[in-house]
Amino acid sequence: MLLDTASLYFRAYFGVPDTVRSPDGTPVNAVRGLLDFIARLVQDHRPDALVACMDFDWRPQWRVELIPSYKAHRVAEEVEGGPDAEETPDTLSPQVPVIEQVLDALGIARVGAEGYEADDVIGTLAARASGPVDIVTGDRDLFQLVDDARGIRVLYPVKGVGSLDVYDGDALREKYGVDGSGYADLATLRGDPSDGLPGVRGVGEKTAAKLLAEYGDLAGIVRAVLDPTTKITPAQRKKFEEAADYLKVAPTVVRVADDVALPPFDATLPRAPRDPEGLERLGEHWGLGGSLRRLLSTLAG
Repeated sequence: MLLDTASLYFRAYFGVPDTVRSPDGTPVNAVRGLLDFIARLVQDHRPDALVACMDFDWRPQWRVELIPSYKAHRVAEEVEGGPDAEETPDTLSPQVPVIEQVLDALGIARVGAEGYEADDVIGTLAARASGPVDIVTGDRDLFQLVDDARGIRVLYPVKGVGSLDVYDGDALREKYGVDGSGYADLATLRGDPSDGLPGVRGVGEKTAAKLLAEYGDLAGIVRAVLDPTTKITPAQRKKFEEAADYLKVAPTVVRVADDVALPPFDATLPRAPRDPEGLERLGEHWGLGGSLRRLLSTLAG
């Protein structure tokens, strides 16, 4: 089981009231919410291995160089020589180091790579996996990794993580008209304002799916646009011509990397905490109470 950690703690932050606080009054709603999420996921799915995948760089420079607007509207502060600071709610930012410390004390593998997003870590670990993989994320970009032949699914939280939509190939085809391998092309064509990706003007999900069904993949659509004998309408040809520069670089930006160099780690689901004393101190200091107890009990079971 691969966790898109930031996606989950953002959901926890907005799903758990910020009246959930530590003894000194600091909000810990994201911390406690994430611990409850993990406990529920382990209880319901009993994975053999669990990895909390981290954003060491939420806006990698190599993606920005190709499409400068990539996530640009979410930059809170530009940082010379390092990842830009992401716009994050004031009471969430201080909780992220606490989440990291708690995961480390528990012994849950926390894996990231300099210059890459958590998506790329997930893509790499999914590519390496020798057995079935469940990816837990609220980010549709990871639908591109769904692969029935390899048992790779996406568990997409609808409300908390007690209610999850399970996306396998059938579910993707039913909702989007494409399977995992076609989803990145669909996302490229559709664009995504939340990521600063313009897409092809006037081409939404349904049109993108129809074109992909007709011409196979993005490269096939581009060939069809250039071929005057195909059924592409003049209006569509014009839109694709206008988007030609975007379409040359967007597939590289949209596609999740699957060959990232990662540090060694142990993904085995821990039965007992790696650092029980440190975990106890963190639990007391931050008032993690029932959330931490429930997770420890679930791991031990």
